[in-house]
Amino acid sequence: MNYTGSYSIFEMENGVPTYGYDLAQAVKDGYLVDYMSVETVLKFIEQGISYDELSDEEKEEYEDTFEDEDGNLPEKISSSAINTWLFNEDTIRQVLDIVMKDSLKVNYGEMIGKTIIFAKNHKHAEKILEVFNKEYPHLAKNNNGQAFAKVIDNYMTYSQSAIDEFSDSKKMPQIAISVDMLDTGIDVPEVLNLVFFKKVMSKAKFWQMIGRGTRCCPGLIDGEDKSKFYIFDFCGNFEFFRMGEGKKAVTRMALQGAIFNLMFQIVYKLQDIKYQTDRLMEFRKSLVDAVVEKVKELNRENFAVRQHIKYVDLYSKAENYNAISYEDTLLVREELAPLVLPDNDEATAVRFDALIYGLELAQLAGEKYGKLKTDLIKKVKGIASVANIPEIVAQKELINTILHTDYVERAGIDEFEHIRENLRNLMKYIPRNQVRYDTDFTDDILSYEWNESELENDDLKNYKAKAEFYIHQHLDNAVIAKLRTNQPLTRLDIESLEKILWSEVGSQEDYEREYGHKPLGELVREIVGLDMNAAKEAFAEFLDDTNLDSRQIYFVNQIVEYIVHNGMMTDLSVLQESPFTDQGSVVDIFTDLSVWAGIRKVIDGINYNAGVM
Repeated sequence: MNYTGSYSIFEMENGVPTYGYDLAQAVKDGYLVDYMSVETVLKFIEQGISYDELSDEEKEEYEDTFEDEDGNLPEKISSSAINTWLFNEDTIRQVLDIVMKDSLKVNYGEMIGKTIIFAKNHKHAEKILEVFNKEYPHLAKNNNGQAFAKVIDNYMTYSQSAIDEFSDSKKMPQIAISVDMLDTGIDVPEVLNLVFFKKVMSKAKFWQMIGRGTRCCPGLIDGEDKSKFYIFDFCGNFEFFRMGEGKKAVTRMALQGAIFNLMFQIVYKLQDIKYQTDRLMEFRKSLVDAVVEKVKELNRENFAVRQHIKYVDLYSKAENYNAISYEDTLLVREELAPLVLPDNDEATAVRFDALIYGLELAQLAGEKYGKLKTDLIKKVKGIASVANIPEIVAQKELINTILHTDYVERAGIDEFEHIRENLRNLMKYIPRNQVRYDTDFTDDILSYEWNESELENDDLKNYKAKAEFYIHQHLDNAVIAKLRTNQPLTRLDIESLEKILWSEVGSQEDYEREYGHKPLGELVREIVGLDMNAAKEAFAEFLDDTNLDSRQIYFVNQIVEYIVHNGMMTDLSVLQESPFTDQGSVVDIFTDLSVWAGIRKVIDGINYNAGVM
């Protein structure tokens, strides 16, 4: 069970995190600690800055700051600008004052406990640190040369050593101001306070961030065990999710995890026979080695990693990459990519890696990559604009080739890799012409509330979450195993499912309120999917048929991958969309309709075995 908030493919449905249910149980069982939220609404973060509501002195500052050369003055600065390109000192001062005053303390109340402040961006993090050092100079200077508060993000040269120092209860910093790097994956039991100074749009990501404070820690507070931690929320995150908002986290993966996922997908695509050239085989091997190394770097003692240990074991061995499947790409994306540790690499170089790997994958998948190409050209133009730098001059020929020929249009994997390897370390030189304003208008606290945790709210008692949680904790159940391996169900099997879903998890009324009259087997199959081997066995007649051409085999493989992921195929209209139509329509590909009829019969049989009549 994923108590710390790491999530798997099985733990998100309509924004409901089943690991929230796990966390509630873990707290109840004493494995993790509960929290209290301190929810504060600041006027500027909530409403923006309105000129008419400022004092006369502040209006003068506003005019000096925002009036353009034509004398135009905006009536209001929107709330979205706060901590993006406008940094208001008093807003940050108010936040720090609440945190420093009301946080959980150690050393008999003399010192704030280990605290993570989640900042919006690097400039915001630096501004928080600047204001902190100005407001608390005695802490900034009296720690034997060690910083009491420190920014930890991808702009650091030695970010991992900074994380290690923060993770050591005997070392500074006591306050880590983080941009993404400490949101997930770290394991610091001494953390007593989390500060949300940014909005979080993903509910799964929100719970992952909360997980940074859940670890037990004996004797932490003056000999007493850690029994709770505080969450200071200044951006309305709790209220946002109470209203049922939030986006699925699948599109919000940390950058290093996203790169890991791209590399794995490229490894999968490069298995195709058309890529079995010496150069591409060597490239695939280098990617496998890199991916394996990232998996091996995971701390097996880390609580989040332990929840995915079977996948860590599987994908930490290069020999297990010899024949990976589409199902492997799904598992890696959901189970391992979110755990991957950031490199001590320059952030702009890492972002460039992600761009180029995205181009490579798009090419392998036969997809258009217009925006990615545009982004590449824009970055190359950026470094070309500062070509007086010796490192850039050394790459003059490649830069001119990219900008003044059709090199990118004709590029294959080799060419994209050549671009990545030679230009990635030049990205840091691209000029940054972002607008930034620093102000010090007086902000106001509109509300300030202490709330007990919401681990037992309706969201976490949701029948759907419990049903899915139960099913994935009982994959060895005989009936569930039958559904996963495409074996037909008996009447006794259906009765067994009725007992589970209509008695143990909830009532029949609960089930029908969530799922209507959907057959029980269909629901379970949708949740667990279909085993890849079972799917291939079902379609073996067609996959092994030497009379089928490459387009027909491609089409069948797409059906296999779809059913593995979705459990069945009840809506055949999906066959009129990509990727099924990438090489032609059903009618174009299967001119002999008897072949298509045989494939359709297999699909119907798989559906039938799940109880879909």
